Amino acid sequence: MIRSQRPQVEDGGDSGLVRVVAPVTNRGDAIGLLELFLPAAPGAEVMREIGETAHALAYIVIANRSHTDVYQWGRRTKPLSLAAEIQHRLLPASLACEAAHFAVAGALEPADHVGGDTFDYVIDRDTVQLSVTDAMGHDVDAALLATLVVGALRRARRAGADLGEQAHQADQAMRDHGRRGYVTGQLLRIGLLDGLAEFVNAGHPWPLRMRDGQVQEVVPEVDLPFGLNVHGSPAVTYRVQTLDLRPGDRLEALLFGWPRSGVADRWSCHAPDRLPPPLRGAVRRQFPDRCAARARS
Repeated sequence: MIRSQRPQVEDGGDSGLVRVVAPVTNRGDAIGLLELFLPAAPGAEVMREIGETAHALAYIVIANRSHTDVYQWGRRTKPLSLAAEIQHRLLPASLACEAAHFAVAGALEPADHVGGDTFDYVIDRDTVQLSVTDAMGHDVDAALLATLVVGALRRARRAGADLGEQAHQADQAMRDHGRRGYVTGQLLRIGLLDGLAEFVNAGHPWPLRMRDGQVQEVVPEVDLPFGLNVHGSPAVTYRVQTLDLRPGDRLEALLFGWPRSGVADRWSCHAPDRLPPPLRGAVRRQFPDRCAARARS
């Protein structure tokens, strides 16, 4: 039903009533369901009116949900952890959006216990911009790092900065206020007029692209995570890369984190082969002399 965006009629069982369920959605954002019990199966005109009513209800919910917790009570089946409560406030107001030229959607699982994982998107006049970030650690500490990096990215983006500058400001914010923490991330901008896709990879898992039914891993140039400062390392110059996207492609940006234990020590090139593969080149690029000395020894 959510996929078709159309109301459905079901047998009401022993009650003798007919059950009608209509999706309450707006631009692909699944807000809820409208359930009706009618004495008889509705005709086409009534079904059309039910669909329009459900769509209007979506606008009512969107207009009012920022002023009350009533809708949150209805959505939650269990209490959120403190970290999850912080994380959910960092997410975009709608977790999905459909338009003529694109569709974007995201989710965090399990919803009641997350820490450090965030995603964000915005639709500008002629671009779509997206980010996915994963803060080191777990629970509240990771949620606080996520708050810092999302705030820095939004501030830069809303000031009109390009992807490289957005990444630079996120890195600087983490260095200044992150208490030696770091955040991996991926920033993406797609032009709605020319289709040009650009992205920055800051030590983040590689994205997946589905094209013509085939899934391929996109292998980017990888720079260091935001805020990773080893032995007073210089600020990173983040590279803005082009991404081959065509009509009909699906791009999956993943959030599953890297091993955390002792990771800061491994950035010093003492054991670069123990790093996740996407990060080895970034370490050697940022610390070429140190890694070369280690290789010769």
